[in-house]
Amino acid sequence: MKDILHEIISNKRVEVSEQKRAVDLRTLLTIGNDSLERKTRSMKNALAASATGIIAEFKRKSPSKGWLYPDAMIEDIVPQYEKNGAAACSILTDKTFFGGSLTDLQAARRLVNIPLLRKDFIIDEYQVYQARIMGADAILLIAAGLAEKECLSLAKTAHELSLEVLLEIHSDTELSYLNPYIDMLGVNNRNLGTFHTDVENSFHLIEKMQLAAKATGLSPLLVSESGISRAGTVKELRKAGFGGFLMGETFMKTKQPGESLLNFTESLL
Repeated sequence: MKDILHEIISNKRVEVSEQKRAVDLRTLLTIGNDSLERKTRSMKNALAASATGIIAEFKRKSPSKGWLYPDAMIEDIVPQYEKNGAAACSILTDKTFFGGSLTDLQAARRLVNIPLLRKDFIIDEYQVYQARIMGADAILLIAAGLAEKECLSLAKTAHELSLEVLLEIHSDTELSYLNPYIDMLGVNNRNLGTFHTDVENSFHLIEKMQLAAKATGLSPLLVSESGISRAGTVKELRKAGFGGFLMGETFMKTKQPGESLLNFTESLL
């Protein structure tokens, strides 16, 4: 079976290399110097304090479902996410596979005050600096796309830039990626190799996640990602120990994502 994650990472290496050639890190830091002074928001604290714990995602398409909302605009959706109960927003910045851009992240930062997660396939510290400059408060690191040393280095760089880190795993074998710079530990219910989705993956891994955190003396907030479409599922996941719930397609496949979120949160509370 085709490994979609491998294809995405291969493309990302080419993309980042081209970006670095166009604007090197020194130039990027010069251009974004003012942005580096911006105080970041804690996504971990926002989720912990939220009645919903929902991380509402903005994405136009996905490799598994194709286009969800091709002409979706940040200004039409993200402020509504904030208004209607999202604790944080996830902004897809990958263009090739998800139809996003860093401009989307930048636009969202100007419009809302809730924490923003840069969701992308981060493989280079250059992307961490991009995230900080363009308005993110947190970044996603995907264990399946990184070596453990790379994950540690990128997470450390993120903390140096006052960014929080959501580490995404897919199986218990990736719990070894947990390190002192991880603020949130997420389990993706969608296998990024095959894109098969099963929320049971979260219930299957929760105890092992809790034990791994305890063994390392860390206390990351636990997040369940993808495949969540029912309020009852969120309630069950919260009871199991999760504090964050990343949801995108459930909202983005509708004509009014913000309204869909409102309906969902009303049935949740």
